[in-house]
Amino acid sequence: MTGTTSGSRLQLPSYLREDVSLRTPVGFPDYRSTGLRAPLRTPIDLPHRLTEVTGPVLGEDRVKPEDADLTLRNGGEAVGQRILVHGRVLDSDGRPVPDALVEVWQANAGGRYRHVVDVFPAPLDPHFDGLGRVTTDSLGRYEFMTIKPGAYPWGNHHNAWRPAHIHFSLFGRAFTQRLVTQMYFPDDPLFGQDPIFNSIPAAARHRAISQFSLERTVDNWALAFEWNIVLRGTDQTPFETEDDGDVA
Repeated sequence: MTGTTSGSRLQLPSYLREDVSLRTPVGFPDYRSTGLRAPLRTPIDLPHRLTEVTGPVLGEDRVKPEDADLTLRNGGEAVGQRILVHGRVLDSDGRPVPDALVEVWQANAGGRYRHVVDVFPAPLDPHFDGLGRVTTDSLGRYEFMTIKPGAYPWGNHHNAWRPAHIHFSLFGRAFTQRLVTQMYFPDDPLFGQDPIFNSIPAAARHRAISQFSLERTVDNWALAFEWNIVLRGTDQTPFETEDDGDVA
């Protein structure tokens, strides 16, 4: 969006506010660690000023084509089922967001992160670090080649397992369009007992689930899943308001 002038007064762009009833709460009792990191007071929506509606400079030369292929690292191929994850990044008016930085991180096929605090006794893959990034094209499109992550236990409650998921971080045209979220896979049997997924209001949960895409499946190579991401507004993709960098 661009600002306009009325006389000598600058009219700043604005973004549709998300329906409060569809917001993922920052504190959710069943998700135990939110009790330690959620704010004690109700968040306040601040007005959008110039610093909130001007886009970040990300540096095009810093994102390489190979960053989008997580299956090739350290001179070898990752173990697991290859998947092509693709979609579009849109703004609150349904318009494509070009040049948005999309970063992902995930567990390997055995359900283990390459992270110092992950002690789940699944094997590490020397050719998979679980990290990738890409910038969207002129139509807001992005895609990653990766492997489907495994489920893993995380100790939130008895026999607690996280559904397969990929973490996403995005910057849109402005700093108010930062999104940190998780993409899930369709028909996962672990949805019913996962408090992170169930903290999303029921009417908005479908926005966090990708769709199998037979059309984009790569013959004899990789399955494909489509996931479109809306940065702000009434159809906004559910996001983590207060992310503290953990690997859950």
